[in-house]
Amino acid sequence: MIDVLLDTTVILHIYRQYQPALTWLNNPQRYGVTSVTWLEVMEGVSSKSSQVRCKTLLSQCELLFLTAADQQWAMQQLEQFQFSHHIGMADCLIAAVAYRLQLPLYTHNLKDMTPLIGTLAVKPYA
Repeated sequence: MIDVLLDTTVILHIYRQYQPALTWLNNPQRYGVTSVTWLEVMEGVSSKSSQVRCKTLLSQCELLFLTAADQQWAMQQLEQFQFSHHIGMADCLIAAVAYRLQLPLYTHNLKDMTPLIGTLAVKPYA
């Protein structure tokens, strides 16, 4: 069982070898990523070698899939926050899994995630 979820921002910092992220990562927590995060990370790669590196990194996390209830929750959140907070579909879907499992979502996107999941959205490092 996982302890925390990692958002796309954190995965990208690790991929880019950002030292604060690598230092923070050195802890005993068990990480998970949503299928949406997996898709966002993989969509952003620019070459086959980058794709292989990202896939290797992502494979170190447990992959969590959305449920129908997650998707319904995300739809409600999008309707509520789309115009007031400019929150997008992917963030709603990622937050839905954190909300369902009541797990911290480590992210640097607090602006969008905090309205969705409150204190479950956590900035892991500076």
